[in-house]
Amino acid sequence: MIGDTLRAARLRAGMKQAEVAKVVAISRNAYSRLERGLMLPSIATLYRLCAALGATPNELLGYPTLLSPDIAATTKDALRRHVHRLDTRQALALVQLLSGVR
Repeated sequence: MIGDTLRAARLRAGMKQAEVAKVVAISRNAYSRLERGLMLPSIATLYRLCAALGATPNELLGYPTLLSPDIAATTKDALRRHVHRLDTRQALALVQLLSGVR
């Protein structure tokens, strides 16, 4: 279930399997098994994969999003640019705000 979507997200991010594995702190072999659908990631690994690949858990797990992929990608890029412009105090406030969002 996660293999195809994980591979697609990695290719969209322009990364190699070894690069993703290093960022996510798992072995390249483990990452390869995830992409081949031979194992599922732990919750912690899933969230690290999402951060590394700029994806949501729903995307990687194959659940449909309400937005088309093009609109979702454009929106994520715009949000990422805005977040990078925040100073440390603003970024901390945003993290605290989002930690309460479910």
